[in-house]
Amino acid sequence: MPPTEFTSAEQAVLARYFTNLDRPVFALRNLPEVVKGALFSRYSRTEKSLRRVLLEEFINEPDSGFAALAGNPSGSDDMVAVRKAEEFYERVLVGYGDDSVAELAGAHVAVERTSTLAAKALEDSRIGISPLEKSTRYVRFDRPGSDGRYLFYRGPELAHPEYEPAADALFAAYSGMVEPVTEAIRARFPFEAGETDRAWKSATRAKALDLLRGLLPAGALTNLGLFGNGRAFEYLITKMAAHELPECRQLASDLHRELDLVIPAFVKRALDERYGRPTAERMAGTRVKVTALARREGALEPAPGPSVRLLEHDPDAERKVAAAALFPHSDMSLEEQGGDPAEVLEALLGDRANRRQRAPRALEHAEYTFEIVANFGAYRDLHRHRMLTQDRQLLGTALGFDVPPGLVELGMADRFFAAVEAAAGVHARLERDAGPALAQYVVPLAFRVRWYFRANLREVYHLCELRTTPQGHPDYRWVAQEMFRRVAEIHPRLARYARFVDLGSGDELERRKSERRIDDKLNALDQRVR
Repeated sequence: MPPTEFTSAEQAVLARYFTNLDRPVFALRNLPEVVKGALFSRYSRTEKSLRRVLLEEFINEPDSGFAALAGNPSGSDDMVAVRKAEEFYERVLVGYGDDSVAELAGAHVAVERTSTLAAKALEDSRIGISPLEKSTRYVRFDRPGSDGRYLFYRGPELAHPEYEPAADALFAAYSGMVEPVTEAIRARFPFEAGETDRAWKSATRAKALDLLRGLLPAGALTNLGLFGNGRAFEYLITKMAAHELPECRQLASDLHRELDLVIPAFVKRALDERYGRPTAERMAGTRVKVTALARREGALEPAPGPSVRLLEHDPDAERKVAAAALFPHSDMSLEEQGGDPAEVLEALLGDRANRRQRAPRALEHAEYTFEIVANFGAYRDLHRHRMLTQDRQLLGTALGFDVPPGLVELGMADRFFAAVEAAAGVHARLERDAGPALAQYVVPLAFRVRWYFRANLREVYHLCELRTTPQGHPDYRWVAQEMFRRVAEIHPRLARYARFVDLGSGDELERRKSERRIDDKLNALDQRVR
């Protein structure tokens, strides 16, 4: 763009909103989300530059309300400004019937003191929402609230007389074991030469919290942050409004209220009477009808342990991957591609130097369906992988639970075992009186749950290389290793190039090396500042 496109006065106005005014690549800044969404919508249907659109159709347009919305005069109410400008921006957006327009504006939302169960529902989006949740590895969950009570969900639907005492007992066991387990771990893994006090304490505390997280009930309160675009938030709100848990339905209303203050044009249909509420009602009705058709066997024998089963795979996967790899470089149709799969795979993947050199799209032509049984803590971690199809069954106690081997080795597993067993008894009575969905809240994360992953080979590479690193939690690390082993058994040549999958036993003190690397990075930054 020639630097003379704007006058000096125009440049003075625009400089606040763009990272540069004279280059073809630039970023937006200091603009509300509703403005950015409307701006890009208009941009797609004009020959003007984006900067020129902002100047002429927003900044200099009296009806836009831009001055109050983006200018932020002292003492003004940003939310009032949004409301006043909404009518103008809706006129801009109304001519763009494509729902993808709602992907042009986003928002950050914090959701605090929500149950682990509800957090999983909020995070259950494939694309458009990026969640980050409070960690059970780095944060103690036994800090009391302002009322002095442990932080777990206490909705009116959980007025069962045994629920709160059972959750309190689990938290009391967790809280009572944190310090003894930490001290035992520090005695077993003493401070080493060259290690900072910070790194040693962080690694040992993380180990203790890893061992004890199975005591936390699924009703334990957590915090999470969500960043997403308007389209994704609209669907998330509608989906939450259809959820079987009252807590999730309340979160749908809460999210809609807050997002309506910052990106109102993009979430207005989420709970409206024409689209949102009928869609939510249909989702809820479908769940009821399908539940009535599903088989339930009642009481089952606990599973002998965690398991990973490969249920489906494509015997023709090698040929399909090779054909897809050759296709963009050929002038033949996909079904006509030939080539030796061994040669194609070597050319495609033979020189991968680290796991951040992603496998190409051709690997998406090999697909696998896994059925996994593992504790809910492991599910909580692996559920973050969204570029696949997954779903779980209700959390219960029928599949048994895992006692961390580390606690057994320290001779400290008895209290863990007793607390989890006691919670299982309460779960049975809560399930009988309140139903299986609400009974989930009292189930400790140590209990196993069954879920499935349908993933392509590209995602298998990513998941297994990331989740088998030695610093990972042993529970999800085992699941990722077993997934990879199942693939390697039936497709050894396709699996061969996922060479950054770690099938070793891992470090006993998982975070020790990682914490040392953090110290090295901090020292390097300190040196740079000096």
